[in-house]
Amino acid sequence: MITCFIRYDIDPFQREAFAEYARRWGQIIPRCGGHLLGYFLPHEGSNYEAWGLIGFDSLAAYEAYRARLRADPEGRANFAMAQEKRFILREERTFTQAVEGTLGLPAHPQGAAT
Repeated sequence: MITCFIRYDIDPFQREAFAEYARRWGQIIPRCGGHLLGYFLPHEGSNYEAWGLIGFDSLAAYEAYRARLRADPEGRANFAMAQEKRFILREERTFTQAVEGTLGLPAHPQGAAT
């Protein structure tokens, strides 16, 4: 599996607009074939960096997803809303591959009751 790691520079004064944009992707991305791992807003530290992580079986699966996304009316509307409100200042995509045995491990705090 590969993960499309999207890094956004957002307008910190339009944080809620970005959150709404992300929530809409929560319905659109799975319908178009992506495995949505999540969208993340800044909490502490930087106030302008946000992230979206979407998993795919392969780069070919990602390309098929992109074609479905371009044809999806709600997807097009979400892109248009972002362009109209201009809360995304910059966006970059990186494709990553998880190191086997490191993804989704539960916490085991030392001294915690089991």
